[in-house]
Amino acid sequence: MATWKQFSVEAPELAAAVRARLEFTKHHVLATLRRGGAPRVSGTEVDFHGDHLTIGSMLNAMKAKDLQRDPRYALHSNPGDGSMEGGDARISGRAVEVPPERFDEYLEHPVNAPGAFHLFLMEIDDVVLAGLNESRTGMLIQLWRPGRPVETFERKD
Repeated sequence: MATWKQFSVEAPELAAAVRARLEFTKHHVLATLRRGGAPRVSGTEVDFHGDHLTIGSMLNAMKAKDLQRDPRYALHSNPGDGSMEGGDARISGRAVEVPPERFDEYLEHPVNAPGAFHLFLMEIDDVVLAGLNESRTGMLIQLWRPGRPVETFERKD
């Protein structure tokens, strides 16, 4: 598992491109696992605090309960206007919940929440950025895993 900081150090150009996708729009899609193992998709917002990519959740929301039971997640950036400009970012890993008494250790700036909330640090197993190649005739896919160089694949049909 890696932190956002490790990703940024090991793959700075890819990390900057993925962060740009996550900051381009506010809302993204988070996939978690229900108690029975079926996927659940939820809207979510992400933030960057120090070394970490984080998500917050309303207190006792289903996505928070899913992550407490099984921390595996997949995060998909909002695809925007459909132009594929900037690519399509996907991150998967495991979420670690921060107890409320330790929020100050992880939050660099205030969180705009109407009440109590859950805070999760999103540990990273892999990151994918998929977009169009330079000629816009196929897909260019970049993959990062902790401790390994970025792999690049091109797909044309």
